[in-house]
Amino acid sequence: MAYKISDECISCGACAENCPVGAISQGDDKYVIDADACISCGACADTCPVGAPSEE
Repeated sequence: MAYKISDECISCGACAENCPVGAISQGDDKYVIDADACISCGACADTCPVGAPSEE
């Protein structure tokens, strides 16, 4: 199951820097995860300072 980033995202970029498959990119108002590329490893959730990424 892919991860999704909630509205709590502060656009710090920590998740994108730590995604091993490059599935995270800057969106209009927060970072977004490409569900097709996400391998559900949890690296984004482990590094996010506000806990924005979570499994869908």
